[in-house]
Amino acid sequence: MRRSASQPPELPGYTFVRLLGSGGFSDVFLYEQELPRRRVAVKVLLTEELVGANRAAFVAEANLMAQLSAHPYIVTIYHADVASDDRPYFVMEYCSGPSLAERYKQETFQVADALRTGVRLSSAVATAHSAGILHRDIKPANVLGNDYGWPALTDFGISSALDDELPVHTGTLASALSDAATGTGGTESASVGMSVPWSPPEMFEDDPQPDVRSDVFSLAATIYTVLAGQTPFEVRGRSNGTLDLIGRIERGAITPLARQDVPRSLVAVLQKGMASDRNDRFATAVDFARALQRVELELGYSPTAIDVPNLLIEAPHRSDEADDADATRARSVATIDAQPAAPMIVPPVFDARPGSDAPAAAGDSTVVRTPQNIAAQPVDEATVVRRTPVVAETVEPAADTEAPPRGRGKWLVWGGVAAAVLIAGAVTAGILLGGDGEDIAAGPTPGASGDAIVIDTIPTPTVGSVVPGDTTLTVTVINPDPLDGDEFVWRRYDRPDEASRAIDDGVIVIKDYTPGDSVCLEVSVKRGTKASANALEECFPQ
Repeated sequence: MRRSASQPPELPGYTFVRLLGSGGFSDVFLYEQELPRRRVAVKVLLTEELVGANRAAFVAEANLMAQLSAHPYIVTIYHADVASDDRPYFVMEYCSGPSLAERYKQETFQVADALRTGVRLSSAVATAHSAGILHRDIKPANVLGNDYGWPALTDFGISSALDDELPVHTGTLASALSDAATGTGGTESASVGMSVPWSPPEMFEDDPQPDVRSDVFSLAATIYTVLAGQTPFEVRGRSNGTLDLIGRIERGAITPLARQDVPRSLVAVLQKGMASDRNDRFATAVDFARALQRVELELGYSPTAIDVPNLLIEAPHRSDEADDADATRARSVATIDAQPAAPMIVPPVFDARPGSDAPAAAGDSTVVRTPQNIAAQPVDEATVVRRTPVVAETVEPAADTEAPPRGRGKWLVWGGVAAAVLIAGAVTAGILLGGDGEDIAAGPTPGASGDAIVIDTIPTPTVGSVVPGDTTLTVTVINPDPLDGDEFVWRRYDRPDEASRAIDDGVIVIKDYTPGDSVCLEVSVKRGTKASANALEECFPQ
């Protein structure tokens, strides 16, 4: 039964307007601030929750959000204090737009909007992680819309430092199951201090040990939700109680997306983000954002910026000179293996030497394999990512001389404008061609002549046919650019304990199959000692 809202406190310098919402431990009111004049949201702890632990948790939430308030996609904290009636409160940015929870129930999210929102939210989460903070309750209802239409992450009520224990008001899985059995719990909060439909399986253990990959799961589940119009493990027409959802989450039984306009590559990114084994997920929120950027590029959109503050850009280490502790060094460019929607088409090779635009001769190692029109591709706000620490670098067009916006790194000029253009072109080529990009910025590929880079790709297999039977599921995959000696390597990524298997004919037979079950496959083309840079990742039935 929904409780009645508490009375708004009398706050000097603020005029009460109306109630905005109620939670388990607090109410949120809209106030008019007198100076500076603006509308603000005020979160007030309930009188009956004024015990020491809850008061400490409330203060901790205000302090955590204050650390992150400078980020454009995190709700800003303005002030915190204790009201005259002894209730703690904090004043924060009022987001006038609807939350993602309201939007996905009222409208169909466009793919471009979902991608843009996903990258921006990932930026916010990566910023929290870089400050040592886990959110642990990412869901559509906790993503508000600000006055500019941007997403704003809020409700750090159960957040903690990465090495902290769970909050004292968080229960165990046993209590959640008890509540579900007696009907006292709900699908969204099940008394475990989290929202079950968007929570990773490790949160249902008796001693939960979440990490940054737990937030990645909830991020992916949130983007799935706004695209599908329902939560990832909800099955329409069947029971979707707490126990049902927890069972499906633990099995990795994601409900297939029923939208034809969502590309396979995006489906694969979301499936990887929601893998039941955290080791199979993206390692960081930046990696997840990078994969979404790859989909944006695939669809012809300009990539959304990954805004993570305190960026570092380092110059190459010179082994022939003395080591300087103050020197700035560069790490290699890393890209995310996201599944493209169509087989990779290798573009023509053009001579990279100055003054030449003719096709290069076969075997010429002084060329860069790039699309013919790469100069026309926009590269502003494409992001170069390093794996440790969780930071990102923004590649801007060489002609843009404006100072970077807040939250971006400072630039080093390497050899003037011409060098900047060469670096940006190499990074973009690595993204578009699906290579691993490990050494694009660091120097030439070992063994290649001259200073150019030769990028070679092994094709990504495609699905030929899917034939379900009474006890088997037969999936045929196709090598779009076969060479003698090629073979396929496949595994079920929904069963990480199963070993990979090699086949020659592309016919994968899943035994002990029950019609209606979800089977998730990862398939690569193996050529000698190398395999596809982007494996096919698909779940069946689609």
